[in-house]
Amino acid sequence: MGRVTERRKVIRIRDGAVSTRPDTLVAEEPLEIRLNGKPLAITMRTPGDDFALAAGFLVSEGVLGAADELQNIVYCAGATVDGSNTYNIVDVRTAPGVVIPDITLERNVYTTSSCGLCGKASLDAVRTTARWSIDDTAGDTAPPVRLEPELLASLPDRLRAAQRVFDRTGGLHAAALFTEDGELVDIREDVGRHNAVDKLVGRALQNGSLPLSRTVLLVSGRASFELAQKAVMAGIPFLAAVSAPSSLAVDLAAESNLTLVGFLRGTSMNVYAGEHRIALRAAASQG
Repeated sequence: MGRVTERRKVIRIRDGAVSTRPDTLVAEEPLEIRLNGKPLAITMRTPGDDFALAAGFLVSEGVLGAADELQNIVYCAGATVDGSNTYNIVDVRTAPGVVIPDITLERNVYTTSSCGLCGKASLDAVRTTARWSIDDTAGDTAPPVRLEPELLASLPDRLRAAQRVFDRTGGLHAAALFTEDGELVDIREDVGRHNAVDKLVGRALQNGSLPLSRTVLLVSGRASFELAQKAVMAGIPFLAAVSAPSSLAVDLAAESNLTLVGFLRGTSMNVYAGEHRIALRAAASQG
Protein backbone atom coordinates (compact mmCIF):
# COMPACT_ATOMS: atom_id res chain seq x y z
CA MET A 1 0.00 0.00 0.00
CA GLY A 2 1.29 3.44 -0.89
CA ARG A 3 1.54 6.52 1.26
CA VAL A 4 -1.39 8.85 1.91
CA THR A 5 0.67 11.91 1.00
CA GLU A 6 3.72 12.62 -1.16
CA ARG A 7 6.14 15.53 -1.45
CA ARG A 8 6.78 17.45 -4.66
CA LYS A 9 8.82 20.55 -5.47
CA VAL A 10 6.76 23.61 -6.31
CA ILE A 11 7.61 27.11 -7.47
CA ARG A 12 5.67 29.50 -5.28
CA ILE A 13 4.78 33.01 -6.38
CA ARG A 14 3.45 35.42 -3.77
CA ASP A 15 3.08 39.14 -4.46
CA GLY A 16 5.71 38.92 -7.20
CA ALA A 17 8.23 37.08 -5.03
CA VAL A 18 9.37 33.70 -6.40
CA SER A 19 10.62 30.86 -4.22
CA THR A 20 11.08 27.10 -4.42
CA ARG A 21 9.74 24.85 -1.72
CA PRO A 22 8.42 21.32 -1.15
CA ASP A 23 4.66 20.87 -1.11
CA THR A 24 2.58 18.08 0.39
CA LEU A 25 0.15 16.46 -2.04
CA VAL A 26 -2.52 13.84 -1.53
CA ALA A 27 -1.53 10.52 -3.07
CA GLU A 28 -3.62 9.03 -5.85
CA GLU A 29 -3.03 5.44 -6.90
CA PRO A 30 -5.04 2.79 -8.74
CA LEU A 31 -6.69 -0.06 -6.89
CA GLU A 32 -8.12 -3.08 -8.66
CA ILE A 33 -10.98 -4.81 -6.88
CA ARG A 34 -11.47 -8.48 -7.64
CA LEU A 35 -14.46 -10.55 -6.59
CA ASN A 36 -13.74 -14.21 -5.90
CA GLY A 37 -10.65 -14.01 -8.10
CA LYS A 38 -12.27 -12.22 -11.05
CA PRO A 39 -11.46 -8.58 -11.95
CA LEU A 40 -14.42 -6.32 -11.17
CA ALA A 41 -13.37 -2.66 -11.11
CA ILE A 42 -10.41 -0.30 -10.92
CA THR A 43 -10.71 2.88 -8.92
CA MET A 44 -8.31 5.76 -8.35
CA ARG A 45 -8.08 6.20 -4.61
CA THR A 46 -6.00 7.54 -1.77
CA PRO A 47 -4.17 4.55 -0.23
CA GLY A 48 -5.50 3.44 3.11
CA ASP A 49 -8.50 1.41 4.27
CA ASP A 50 -8.36 -0.54 1.00
CA PHE A 51 -10.18 -3.54 2.46
CA ALA A 52 -12.95 -1.31 3.80
CA LEU A 53 -13.17 0.45 0.45
CA ALA A 54 -13.61 -2.86 -1.38
CA ALA A 55 -16.19 -4.09 1.14
CA GLY A 56 -18.16 -0.85 0.96
CA PHE A 57 -18.06 -0.92 -2.82
CA LEU A 58 -19.65 -4.38 -2.75
CA VAL A 59 -22.34 -3.20 -0.34
CA SER A 60 -23.34 -0.55 -2.88
CA GLU A 61 -23.32 -3.24 -5.59
CA GLY A 62 -25.77 -5.33 -3.60
CA VAL A 63 -23.32 -8.19 -3.01
CA LEU A 64 -22.64 -7.82 0.71
CA GLY A 65 -24.88 -6.78 3.57
CA ALA A 66 -23.58 -8.58 6.63
CA ALA A 67 -20.17 -9.40 8.07
CA ASP A 68 -20.78 -13.15 7.85
CA GLU A 69 -21.20 -12.90 4.07
CA LEU A 70 -17.58 -11.80 3.80
CA GLN A 71 -15.07 -14.63 3.97
CA ASN A 72 -11.91 -12.51 3.67
CA ILE A 73 -10.15 -9.76 1.73
CA VAL A 74 -6.49 -10.10 0.77
CA TYR A 75 -3.90 -8.23 -1.26
CA CYS A 76 -2.94 -10.20 -4.33
CA ALA A 77 0.68 -11.09 -4.96
CA GLY A 78 2.41 -9.48 -7.92
CA ALA A 79 1.38 -5.85 -7.52
CA THR A 80 3.45 -3.78 -9.90
CA VAL A 81 4.79 -0.27 -10.06
CA ASP A 82 3.91 1.91 -13.04
CA GLY A 83 5.86 5.16 -12.95
CA SER A 84 5.18 6.81 -9.60
CA ASN A 85 1.99 4.83 -8.94
CA THR A 86 1.83 1.62 -7.02
CA TYR A 87 -0.71 -0.72 -8.55
CA ASN A 88 -2.52 -2.60 -5.80
CA ILE A 89 -4.96 -5.47 -6.19
CA VAL A 90 -7.40 -6.70 -3.54
CA ASP A 91 -9.48 -9.84 -3.84
CA VAL A 92 -12.76 -10.05 -1.97
CA ARG A 93 -13.87 -13.58 -1.19
CA THR A 94 -17.52 -14.07 -0.32
CA ALA A 95 -18.74 -16.76 2.05
CA PRO A 96 -20.15 -19.94 0.53
CA GLY A 97 -23.75 -19.51 -0.59
CA VAL A 98 -23.61 -15.76 -1.23
CA VAL A 99 -25.39 -15.03 -4.52
CA ILE A 100 -23.65 -12.50 -6.78
CA PRO A 101 -26.11 -10.24 -8.65
CA ASP A 102 -25.83 -10.19 -12.44
CA ILE A 103 -25.30 -6.41 -12.35
CA THR A 104 -22.05 -6.96 -10.44
CA LEU A 105 -20.78 -9.71 -12.68
CA GLU A 106 -21.29 -7.49 -15.73
CA ARG A 107 -19.63 -4.41 -14.27
CA ASN A 108 -15.88 -4.87 -14.88
CA VAL A 109 -15.23 -1.18 -15.55
CA TYR A 110 -12.66 1.48 -14.83
CA THR A 111 -13.81 4.11 -12.36
CA THR A 112 -12.21 7.49 -11.72
CA SER A 113 -11.79 9.41 -8.50
CA SER A 114 -14.63 11.74 -9.47
CA CYS A 115 -17.14 9.20 -10.76
CA GLY A 116 -17.57 5.78 -9.26
CA LEU A 117 -20.30 4.73 -11.66
CA CYS A 118 -18.84 5.60 -15.05
CA GLY A 119 -19.52 2.72 -17.43
CA LYS A 120 -22.94 1.76 -16.10
CA ALA A 121 -25.02 0.73 -19.08
CA SER A 122 -28.21 2.44 -17.99
CA LEU A 123 -29.99 4.10 -15.13
CA ASP A 124 -31.90 0.86 -14.52
CA ALA A 125 -28.59 -0.92 -13.93
CA VAL A 126 -27.71 1.61 -11.24
CA ARG A 127 -30.92 1.15 -9.29
CA THR A 128 -29.80 -1.96 -7.44
CA THR A 129 -32.18 -3.49 -4.97
CA ALA A 130 -31.59 -2.34 -1.42
CA ARG A 131 -31.67 -4.94 1.34
CA TRP A 132 -33.28 -2.59 3.81
CA SER A 133 -36.08 -0.13 3.40
CA ILE A 134 -35.42 3.23 4.99
CA ASP A 135 -38.11 3.58 7.62
CA ASP A 136 -38.44 6.01 10.49
CA THR A 137 -37.62 3.67 13.34
CA ALA A 138 -34.93 1.17 14.23
CA GLY A 139 -37.47 -1.05 15.99
CA ASP A 140 -41.00 -1.10 17.33
CA THR A 141 -40.15 1.05 20.35
CA ALA A 142 -37.59 3.45 18.86
CA PRO A 143 -38.77 7.02 18.25
CA PRO A 144 -38.51 8.41 14.72
CA VAL A 145 -35.19 9.96 13.69
CA ARG A 146 -35.71 13.72 13.89
CA LEU A 147 -32.94 16.33 13.83
CA GLU A 148 -32.92 19.97 14.81
CA PRO A 149 -31.67 22.38 12.12
CA GLU A 150 -29.19 23.78 14.65
CA LEU A 151 -27.63 20.34 15.10
CA LEU A 152 -27.37 19.87 11.34
CA ALA A 153 -25.73 23.28 11.00
CA SER A 154 -23.00 22.25 13.46
CA LEU A 155 -21.94 19.12 11.55
CA PRO A 156 -19.81 20.64 8.73
CA ASP A 157 -17.50 22.31 11.26
CA ARG A 158 -17.12 18.99 13.09
CA LEU A 159 -16.34 17.27 9.82
CA ARG A 160 -13.77 19.88 8.86
CA ALA A 161 -12.09 19.73 12.27
CA ALA A 162 -11.57 15.97 11.85
CA GLN A 163 -10.00 16.16 8.37
CA ARG A 164 -6.38 15.51 9.28
CA VAL A 165 -5.01 14.82 5.80
CA PHE A 166 -6.93 17.73 4.26
CA ASP A 167 -5.10 20.05 6.65
CA ARG A 168 -1.81 19.00 5.05
CA THR A 169 -2.89 18.82 1.42
CA GLY A 170 -6.14 20.73 0.82
CA GLY A 171 -7.00 18.11 -1.79
CA LEU A 172 -9.33 15.51 -0.30
CA HIS A 173 -13.02 14.77 -0.09
CA ALA A 174 -14.40 13.62 3.22
CA ALA A 175 -17.40 11.62 4.39
CA ALA A 176 -18.50 11.26 7.99
CA LEU A 177 -21.11 9.34 9.91
CA PHE A 178 -22.84 11.04 12.84
CA THR A 179 -25.40 9.75 15.29
CA GLU A 180 -28.77 11.45 15.41
CA ASP A 181 -27.42 13.32 18.46
CA GLY A 182 -24.53 14.75 16.45
CA GLU A 183 -21.79 12.47 17.77
CA LEU A 184 -19.06 11.69 15.24
CA VAL A 185 -18.99 7.94 14.61
CA ASP A 186 -16.39 7.72 11.84
CA ILE A 187 -14.75 9.83 9.16
CA ARG A 188 -12.83 8.83 6.04
CA GLU A 189 -10.93 10.95 3.52
CA ASP A 190 -10.13 10.11 -0.08
CA VAL A 191 -9.36 11.75 -3.40
CA GLY A 192 -12.69 10.29 -4.56
CA ARG A 193 -15.90 11.25 -2.79
CA HIS A 194 -17.41 7.86 -3.57
CA ASN A 195 -14.35 6.11 -2.12
CA ALA A 196 -14.67 8.03 1.15
CA VAL A 197 -18.26 6.82 1.51
CA ASP A 198 -17.32 3.25 0.57
CA LYS A 199 -14.63 3.26 3.26
CA LEU A 200 -17.20 4.31 5.86
CA VAL A 201 -19.74 1.72 4.77
CA GLY A 202 -17.11 -1.01 4.46
CA ARG A 203 -15.90 -0.44 8.00
CA ALA A 204 -19.49 -0.61 9.21
CA LEU A 205 -19.94 -3.92 7.39
CA GLN A 206 -16.77 -5.33 8.92
CA ASN A 207 -17.94 -4.21 12.38
CA GLY A 208 -21.38 -5.76 11.91
CA SER A 209 -23.10 -2.36 12.07
CA LEU A 210 -25.26 -2.53 8.94
CA PRO A 211 -27.87 -1.25 8.40
CA LEU A 212 -26.88 2.23 9.59
CA SER A 213 -30.49 3.04 10.33
CA ARG A 214 -30.07 5.90 12.80
CA THR A 215 -27.15 7.82 11.34
CA VAL A 216 -26.47 10.92 9.27
CA LEU A 217 -24.04 10.75 6.36
CA LEU A 218 -22.32 14.08 5.66
CA VAL A 219 -20.20 14.59 2.54
CA SER A 220 -17.86 17.50 1.92
CA GLY A 221 -18.86 18.08 -1.71
CA ARG A 222 -21.97 17.62 -3.80
CA ALA A 223 -24.59 14.91 -3.42
CA SER A 224 -24.65 12.86 -6.61
CA PHE A 225 -27.06 10.07 -7.47
CA GLU A 226 -24.27 7.64 -6.70
CA LEU A 227 -23.82 8.89 -3.14
CA ALA A 228 -27.56 8.82 -2.54
CA GLN A 229 -27.58 5.23 -3.79
CA LYS A 230 -24.74 4.27 -1.45
CA ALA A 231 -26.65 5.77 1.48
CA VAL A 232 -29.79 3.81 0.55
CA MET A 233 -27.86 0.57 0.12
CA ALA A 234 -26.33 0.97 3.60
CA GLY A 235 -29.71 1.76 5.18
CA ILE A 236 -28.71 5.35 6.02
CA PRO A 237 -31.81 7.55 6.38
CA PHE A 238 -30.15 10.97 6.17
CA LEU A 239 -27.69 12.37 3.61
CA ALA A 240 -26.38 15.91 3.92
CA ALA A 241 -23.94 17.72 1.65
CA VAL A 242 -22.21 21.08 1.82
CA SER A 243 -22.82 21.57 -1.90
CA ALA A 244 -25.60 20.89 -4.39
CA PRO A 245 -27.41 17.63 -5.11
CA SER A 246 -28.15 16.39 -8.61
CA SER A 247 -31.68 15.99 -9.93
CA LEU A 248 -31.35 12.20 -9.92
CA ALA A 249 -30.14 12.24 -6.34
CA VAL A 250 -33.29 14.14 -5.37
CA ASP A 251 -35.47 11.70 -7.33
CA LEU A 252 -33.85 8.68 -5.68
CA ALA A 253 -34.15 10.25 -2.24
CA ALA A 254 -37.85 10.90 -2.73
CA GLU A 255 -38.44 7.37 -4.00
CA SER A 256 -36.44 5.75 -1.19
CA ASN A 257 -37.64 7.79 1.81
CA LEU A 258 -34.13 9.24 2.17
CA THR A 259 -33.79 12.69 3.72
CA LEU A 260 -31.56 14.80 1.46
CA VAL A 261 -30.11 18.15 2.52
CA GLY A 262 -27.86 20.27 0.31
CA PHE A 263 -25.97 23.56 0.64
CA LEU A 264 -25.45 22.89 4.35
CA ARG A 265 -23.41 25.97 5.16
CA GLY A 266 -23.58 27.88 8.39
CA THR A 267 -27.18 28.16 9.47
CA SER A 268 -28.49 27.79 5.91
CA MET A 269 -29.55 24.61 4.13
CA ASN A 270 -31.91 23.36 1.45
CA VAL A 271 -34.10 20.32 2.17
CA TYR A 272 -34.83 18.42 -1.04
CA ALA A 273 -36.56 15.28 0.30
CA GLY A 274 -37.56 13.65 3.57
CA GLU A 275 -38.33 16.86 5.42
CA HIS A 276 -40.27 14.86 8.05
CA ARG A 277 -36.94 14.03 9.72
CA ILE A 278 -36.14 17.70 10.36
CA ALA A 279 -37.78 19.66 13.17
CA LEU A 280 -39.09 22.56 11.10
CA ARG A 281 -40.70 25.29 13.18
CA ALA A 282 -41.76 27.82 10.55
CA ALA A 283 -44.17 27.24 7.70
CA ALA A 284 -42.45 26.90 4.33
CA SER A 285 -42.75 30.01 2.18
CA GLN A 286 -44.27 29.79 -1.26
CA GLY A 287 -42.50 30.77 -4.46
